[in-house]
This record gives sequence, C-alpha cells and structure tokens, in this order.
Amino acid sequence: MKIPPGIPIYGDITHRDKKCRQESSEQQEYFLWLKENRPKLHAIAIHPKNEGARSFQHAASDRAQGSMNTGASDIIIPALLPFVCEVKRIDHTLSSMRGEQVVYLNAARDMGAFICIALGAKAAIEATLAWEFKNKELIAKIAYK
Repeated sequence: MKIPPGIPIYGDITHRDKKCRQESSEQQEYFLWLKENRPKLHAIAIHPKNEGARSFQHAASDRAQGSMNTGASDIIIPALLPFVCEVKRIDHTLSSMRGEQVVYLNAARDMGAFICIALGAKAAIEATLAWEFKNKELIAKIAYK
C-alpha cells in the first residue's frame, strides 16, 4: 500500500509479516474490544459493507439508497466529533488503498471528523484512545455517563 500524504497512520509502517491476519480479522478484534471496553461507542459504531459479490441490480439499488459508498472507511463512529478509520493489515505492504478511500477520508476530515489509517486492531484501538484523549471532555460528557 502506498501511504497517502496528510492522513495520520497508527501502527508500525516498517513491520513486515507475510503471514499477518487479514483486515476482516483485525476489524473483528477491534469491534470486540469496543464492545467490551466502550459499549456506548459500540452501540453506534458501524462497518459499512461496501465490498462483496452482488448482482448488478442489487448494487444499483444499494447505490440509489445511499448504502454503497465504495470509499467509506471500515470503522465509523458517528459521534459529535466522528471517528473515521480505515483498517489495513499490520504489514501494510500486503494491503491496498483505493483512491476513493483516500477521497472519503479527506472529505470526512474536511467536515471535521477525526480520520486515520490503522495498521491492525491494536493500532485502531490506539487511534480510538487518541481520539478520546483529543476530545476527552466532550466524550466524557456524552459517552460515559
């Protein structure tokens, strides 16, 4: 994966491991952590399912209803300050970053969201903690009452 400029990256970009887990496994681990440690955030967090086999008619219907934005990031927490994170494999050289994913992240940042790319679940958790720290007063008032 070519690292796009201007988008914060969490994780070790020098790490190499051809046997590292797939992105889907990393996302599952992250959502499990979120459920166990941040249940109020877990209740609103989403992973848009933008990929996968669909018939032409199904894809057209999904697009028309706004449910298919192929650039949408893997983790979206629609809070007052949204958290938008694209998850990649720990060894980022085994992942790819499509142009529409970069466009989506930049558009989310331009609208005020906290954006990032996380190399694995641990990096996504680190990004979540950084987002919370940056907005600790706001998040404390809303999410942890």
